[in-house]
Amino acid sequence: MNSASHTKTQSPSNDNAMPRFEAINAGYNAVFQPGRLSVGLVAPLDNYANGAVPELANHLQRIALADQLGFAAIWLRDVPFNVPSFGDAGQVFDPFVYLGLLAGQTSNIALGVSSIVLPLRHPAHVAKAAASVDALSGGRLILGIASGDRPEEYPALSLPFDNRGDRFRASFDYIRGMAETTPAFENACGSLDGRIDMLPKPNAGKLPLLITGSSQQSPDWVARNGDGWMIYPREPKIQGRIISGWRERSMAAGLAARPVMQPLYIDLTEDPDSAPAPIHLGFRLGVRQLAAYLRTLQTIGVNHVALNLRFNQADIEPTLEHLANELMPEFSQ
Repeated sequence: MNSASHTKTQSPSNDNAMPRFEAINAGYNAVFQPGRLSVGLVAPLDNYANGAVPELANHLQRIALADQLGFAAIWLRDVPFNVPSFGDAGQVFDPFVYLGLLAGQTSNIALGVSSIVLPLRHPAHVAKAAASVDALSGGRLILGIASGDRPEEYPALSLPFDNRGDRFRASFDYIRGMAETTPAFENACGSLDGRIDMLPKPNAGKLPLLITGSSQQSPDWVARNGDGWMIYPREPKIQGRIISGWRERSMAAGLAARPVMQPLYIDLTEDPDSAPAPIHLGFRLGVRQLAAYLRTLQTIGVNHVALNLRFNQADIEPTLEHLANELMPEFSQ
């Protein structure tokens, strides 16, 4: 990566000539724009590099600050159990309970989950909770969904691990069905005969569902379904090929363009031009080098990056302000 000015630059493509993403709700529409990259944050906004459980000091104040500073989204994770082999308890609080609180504590920032583990929850509960958050927040929910990758959690809930891919698909269809009025369908998750309904409905009539990784599905299924794709960080050339392949499969199925997002762990240095040094799923680097890297991701087709500050050594509040001052002029929507 070469350092570069943070002066706002033109998108690498002509936005007016690019296919628009489907308009779903306020959060999704603001975070995802074709040919553009926006910047969000992963909760907790805390440094807990030396343990699995964050202190959660000033967690609400920090998210409120992120909202005020113009970050596009705050992302929660679904971590039902503190699994030692996983080594990360996430934001500790149940994501839907926390999202309900954040809906009333914030004004503009999109409220994301990356991601709800569908096979561990009945999809009726997911649909009800998600639609409630979406309605209470004025349509700011973005719901990432996944099949789950922590085998220890499944016996704790008396659920099988091996068929989680099948249950993921059934849950996906069930949640989609709940947006209809008095739905009538039957699958492995339940049977509805059109005489009962689930309320509330999503704010704009549909929940934005982003599929995480493969979620135990075929590449074609992932390309055909969902309103976007969440993928893990990779070397940019490889990431670009993967994104292009996914979009080619979607186009072959006659589907509209959809966004791609990824997380990125960062440890922001005091020197803005400090060259990147690898850390877990990210870099220790200066903010100008980070801006240059984000431009590279924008060029290969990434539409949103969720920054994770778990390994950040500087204080969180100054880091948020520094990131906003340097990145928002270019990467805000």
